[in-house]
Amino acid sequence: MSTTSINELPTRFGFLLLGNFTLISLSSAVEPLRMANRICGKEFYAWKAISIDGEPVHASDGLRVSVDFGIDDDASMYDLDVIIVCGGIRVEENASNALTKWLKTVNKKGIALGAICTGSYILAESGLLDGYRCSIHWENMTAVTDLFPSVAVSRSVFTIDRNRYTSSGGTTPVDMMLHLISAQCGAEVSAGVAEQFIYERIRRADDQQRVPLKHVIGHQSGKLVVAVELMEANVKELISQEDLASYVGLSRRQLQRLFRRYLMCAPSRYYLQIRLQRARELLRQTGMSLVEISALTGFVSTSHFSKSYKAFYGHSPSVERQQEFDDLRVTDQSSTSANC
Repeated sequence: MSTTSINELPTRFGFLLLGNFTLISLSSAVEPLRMANRICGKEFYAWKAISIDGEPVHASDGLRVSVDFGIDDDASMYDLDVIIVCGGIRVEENASNALTKWLKTVNKKGIALGAICTGSYILAESGLLDGYRCSIHWENMTAVTDLFPSVAVSRSVFTIDRNRYTSSGGTTPVDMMLHLISAQCGAEVSAGVAEQFIYERIRRADDQQRVPLKHVIGHQSGKLVVAVELMEANVKELISQEDLASYVGLSRRQLQRLFRRYLMCAPSRYYLQIRLQRARELLRQTGMSLVEISALTGFVSTSHFSKSYKAFYGHSPSVERQQEFDDLRVTDQSSTSANC
């Protein structure tokens, strides 16, 4: 994620609602801003809703949402820092020359752009993500990567790259907005918003979407899916490759061939990745000691755990935890100059 000064971060949001947009993603973007205002005791953040034609828009769940402006209204861009494109199912049906022209005009006026759920598809189709990193819902990652090679699609839950603010959908806009709130108003306000929403962990930009294995390999190997599910369910007491192969009705050699064909690695390597990813979650989400985490993720010793972690992530578990602490300290310090 590229660095942006606090003064450059947006406080006035326009949400462009596309047909069949995902309502949970819109709510996940707006509600943290509302709650931050409540905690701050003033209207620090402002927002308005926009549609292509100025008419109410049907979300993918059938609910009809009213808007303030259409894109043809001059006031649609007035007093905004960023316009967030809110996508959903069949997002490509919303693409049009008129919408592309309007988004390019927004960009020329110096207004930042963003997207939630599948909205990044529209920005990419309009040429407004060329040379940028972006996040998009995992179902659309392959399509955007193939259709728009100048766009760097990330698996991150959200991505802030200069003046582009994108998140992958579902509840991930909460994390992106809490990141902005923390930078602008301080970690105490951000934590207060999370507490009000009973949001137990704020994900960071380097947290990745978990792409379902079935989406990666399709329906080509149900036995591989079962094998991975068994690995995920047994990170403390490890299953041997022989037992794993037996459980899914394969020989050890057949199991190894499946992993190499569809996941491009050996079963042991994939199993290690699962355990290290679980360890990373525990490091970030709990106060457990390294001894406890290494035991819970199937490592024979803390030194073995630390060595494996550093080889995979490029830094030790203790550095990971220190980075989490430093992030909180930086946002606490930034709050002294915040406007909230």
